[in-house]
Amino acid sequence: MGKIVILPETTKNPVTLIGMRAGVCWGGDTKDPQKNYNRGMDCILSNHGRTLEYVNVEMILDGYSARVVREWYTHIGGAPTRLQSSTRYINYQKGFDYVIPPGIRRDAQARDVYEEAMGEILAALQKLEGLSVPREDSAMLLPLGMATKIVDKRNLRSLVDMSRQRMCARAYWEYRELFSDLSEALSVYSEEWAWVVKTLFMPKCEALGYCTEKKSCGRKPGREG
Repeated sequence: MGKIVILPETTKNPVTLIGMRAGVCWGGDTKDPQKNYNRGMDCILSNHGRTLEYVNVEMILDGYSARVVREWYTHIGGAPTRLQSSTRYINYQKGFDYVIPPGIRRDAQARDVYEEAMGEILAALQKLEGLSVPREDSAMLLPLGMATKIVDKRNLRSLVDMSRQRMCARAYWEYRELFSDLSEALSVYSEEWAWVVKTLFMPKCEALGYCTEKKSCGRKPGREG
């Protein structure tokens, strides 16, 4: 599976930073770390979502499929930005890693078919290279299951919103695994992050107390009316 690296530019103490920023507008003492922390906790627990946008998260997502990265890009709130592995400059004709879905991984015969198809794509890429076809053209053959790498920048509010959708049992399986990896990586980054992840990251049914989906997994009761 993939790997997430939290970059050092990521806010180390998100709760304290939130309290510092809020303290400026509240006329509070922003020089006292404990007061900042307490104020930040108050902002979070009071659901003052805008303050979460001051928390910066920069990371590398490595080894996830191009398919799930396309879904990652749909969460555009909070002005995130990202760079992705190039299909123009990287020589994928030498080979490329790819993600095998669990439903295929469990079946030896299905896995053979899947891996054979990937091998045929690679062979075609190599033949096109020999015909001097530009990589930006031959790369159209690359599958969504190809593993890729991105550098991503976003804020805490964006991630909280993402958790509501992607921790849902009905979310795409690889995205659920990706978000679980992200939660683990942030939790070990600092004690404050561990608290933030435990307190704020949850599927929407946990946040609302009921399920909004037409086809519920049954974890929570459906919305009445």
